[in-house]
Amino acid sequence: MAGAGHKHPNYMAIFWYLAILTVLEIGVVFLPFGKFTNGVMLCALAVGKAALVAMYFMHLRFETKTLGWIAVTPLAIATLLVFVLLPDGFAVAKKTDDSKKVAPAAASKH
Repeated sequence: MAGAGHKHPNYMAIFWYLAILTVLEIGVVFLPFGKFTNGVMLCALAVGKAALVAMYFMHLRFETKTLGWIAVTPLAIATLLVFVLLPDGFAVAKKTDDSKKVAPAAASKH
């Protein structure tokens, strides 16, 4: 019988951990740091919550290591995708900022 050897986790404890992490996320929003720092802290808390859900509610903690690697692989690919697309996002923001600077100068010539 597969999976008969592990005891059931304390789901209420996991619920309270998730609730505490949610309160911390709400608190991070009001911290006087920059957007980037707040974003990094919020992402770290979200990854922690996702790990708790995956480990206990999806029962990955009690599975073989191979299944765990299969679950982590999409996270690594998504992280790589974000870093690959970041330069494009900054290019669009810069182009938008440049067009805002040019528009008032062109309007004053008329």
